[in-house]
Amino acid sequence: MICVLVVASGASWESVALRVFGDDPGVVVLKRCVDIDDLMASATAGQAQVAVVALDAPGLDASAVEHLRRHRVRPVAVVSGGTAEVDQGRVRAHRIGITSLVAETDLETLGQAVAAVDEEIPAAAEDATLGAAPDLARAGRVIAVWGPQGAPGRTTVAAGLAGLLARRGIPTVLVDADPYGGAVAQQLGILEEVSGLLTAARLSAGGMLEERLASVPRSVAKNLSVVTGLPRPDRWIEVRSGAVEHLLETLRQQAHVVVDTGFCLEEDPATEYGARPGRNSMTLGALATADEVVVVGTSDPVGLARLARALVDLRDVLAGAPVRVVVNRNRASLGWSERDIAGMVEGFARITGLHFLPDDRPALDRALVAGRTLAESGDSALLRALARVASSLVPESPAGSTKPRGISLRKAGRARPR
Repeated sequence: MICVLVVASGASWESVALRVFGDDPGVVVLKRCVDIDDLMASATAGQAQVAVVALDAPGLDASAVEHLRRHRVRPVAVVSGGTAEVDQGRVRAHRIGITSLVAETDLETLGQAVAAVDEEIPAAAEDATLGAAPDLARAGRVIAVWGPQGAPGRTTVAAGLAGLLARRGIPTVLVDADPYGGAVAQQLGILEEVSGLLTAARLSAGGMLEERLASVPRSVAKNLSVVTGLPRPDRWIEVRSGAVEHLLETLRQQAHVVVDTGFCLEEDPATEYGARPGRNSMTLGALATADEVVVVGTSDPVGLARLARALVDLRDVLAGAPVRVVVNRNRASLGWSERDIAGMVEGFARITGLHFLPDDRPALDRALVAGRTLAESGDSALLRALARVASSLVPESPAGSTKPRGISLRKAGRARPR
């Protein structure tokens, strides 16, 4: 006996589907859910095996599908409309992770689809049933910039690295994925009314991120674009789990990606019981996607203590990505050498590189007042030190080598000092 949950969202096919299930002795409709939230709550009970949902139901996205599968409920989507709508539905279903699709005009086969939903579709067959799978060849690298609490300079380092890569002629996207309220837009003087991150989250939920990617980043300089962050810290709830990972994987097809993340690595246990994402899922998702992680700490006693604890915590989160440590605001007046700091850092984690950035406040102030990256603000000791970090992350390409394709973008307005 197969227990089924149904979400039709007011579609006319619901009565036909219920009749089909009523005629099938091997299927029982456990509940007719009001909406996707009701469906996911019902799935946690562990009594249903299949969810029959309208593909256009509000809230049906990759995160919702992942939630159903986590609770061993397999989704079958019903798509309304004619041939063109069915073809579009197949593409969207593939993008959000649904592999079984039934047209509204073919509901008599719904019972068979429910019974056969456990069968795995071979990878070679996906192209014929759900449209071509996305190309996962990685053209660019994802570099996540992370660090402990206390404002060690994550945003400064992330923006500086992105600006330096762009100055070398490399298409680069800087993504603000700080769930506690990022400052990339403010630091770079971007006059942006619409959050790029929230736009990407909505497009990802609707399965349209790939085709409308150009509407997400904003160009701020040659080869450099920015995905602006949350306009207010309390809007993290609008970024569903998996949206940041989807965005980064999509961007990396055409550019190198530098991500400014939050500081906290704690998982929210509430994510296991409903659709609400954990606040730190943005940070955890960025770290999980990254090819390399840059950990930023400061060289004062408090900053080094936080950095040591952070490296231990990070070790339990990363799945093998290399870790490179940047000690920011380093100055001789603190009384210890770079060798002393290196001995401390290497005692807490295995790292691929250790870099020191000088406490160059005049250079940073010039960039902040102008709303520009360090690379656009003239030569400085800080810029030269950061350039060495950028070269270690993305080595200089030999002549004639290929670079990631640039993304066609719209120009963003940037505030200028009066």
